[in-house]
Amino acid sequence: MHQSSNGLTDSDAEDSSLRRDFDHQPTQGKKAEHTTMDYQNRVGSKFGGGGVAGASETNVDRRERLRKLALETIDLAKDPYILRNHLGSLECRLCLTLHTNEGSYLAHTQGKKHQTNLARRAAKDAKETQLMVAPAQSNVQRKVFLKIGRPGYRVTKVRDRDTGKEGMMVQVHLPQIKQGVIPRRRFMSAWEQKREPPNKAYQYLIVAAEPYETIAFRIPAREIEDESDDAGYWNWSHWDPDTKQYTFQFMFRMSY
Repeated sequence: MHQSSNGLTDSDAEDSSLRRDFDHQPTQGKKAEHTTMDYQNRVGSKFGGGGVAGASETNVDRRERLRKLALETIDLAKDPYILRNHLGSLECRLCLTLHTNEGSYLAHTQGKKHQTNLARRAAKDAKETQLMVAPAQSNVQRKVFLKIGRPGYRVTKVRDRDTGKEGMMVQVHLPQIKQGVIPRRRFMSAWEQKREPPNKAYQYLIVAAEPYETIAFRIPAREIEDESDDAGYWNWSHWDPDTKQYTFQFMFRMSY
């Protein structure tokens, strides 16, 4: 085998020549392909990742998230501040803003402006409620006088033989009553007084005359007849300024 000066044998030179001829032959029926850069798999890229979002994209995404959250938590039918005008748009009566659809309004309800106005309105309503509940201060001055003790009294049970009605006659002796003062009486429920535990089976008859201490009688919790409704004149009261004696009688209304 003959060896050339470059170290190749005749057989190696022939194979090299054949490969060069094959590489230079044109490819028939096949178009040349256009090569593009692979941006997705380039160094430093993450599959599915995009560019950094701008301020506008961030705001759009935030409003969309707020809208979805509001749709899950807010019932527009119970919202006192929503108003649909004649044009079909939605108005917020609290913030005086206009919205094209429900999604826009719901996103507004989750915003800072609406939440701030809600807090202000709640504080205002709480203050007004407190003022309404607070009792008004009376301008009437309370009398202060030295009490001289309890007056003498006598209680007698009475009964109408014809109708069977029952009642009581009370006589109160007030020899040291203040000049010009007329004794007073009233009926009080068991829940009004603070001296004894409330008992729904009883009520109290109160008699007051200055400067004596106020006295109370515990009587059955039955309905009392009015003097104007008494045809038999069983209900009456009388104050005698000469004898200083206060006498009154009342009857219980009959239950059928």
